[in-house]
Amino acid sequence: MNIDARLALQSYDSTKKLGIGKPPEDDARAGLNFSDALAEAARMMETSLRDGEAASAEAVTGSGDIQTLVEALSSAEMALETAVTVRDRVVEAYQEILRMPV
Repeated sequence: MNIDARLALQSYDSTKKLGIGKPPEDDARAGLNFSDALAEAARMMETSLRDGEAASAEAVTGSGDIQTLVEALSSAEMALETAVTVRDRVVEAYQEILRMPV
């Protein structure tokens, strides 16, 4: 089983739920705006991290399944890497703006 493909599919499904990448249906702002999409992504990341922690706790006590643990930790790792990448891009964009001549 290729875990990366499964996680990519889950990420794609989650972006469909957020409405990212779809053009507005009419001139009125249909769907989520950027701040709503960002807040929802943060909530999804938090949920993923909490699920990973819960699966780890269950595995330590012996009541959890190893497959579930691996899936939850892989999902949490992907969420954390995504958050770090977004943070790095925001910092890079901010630094680029600071370098612009006024």
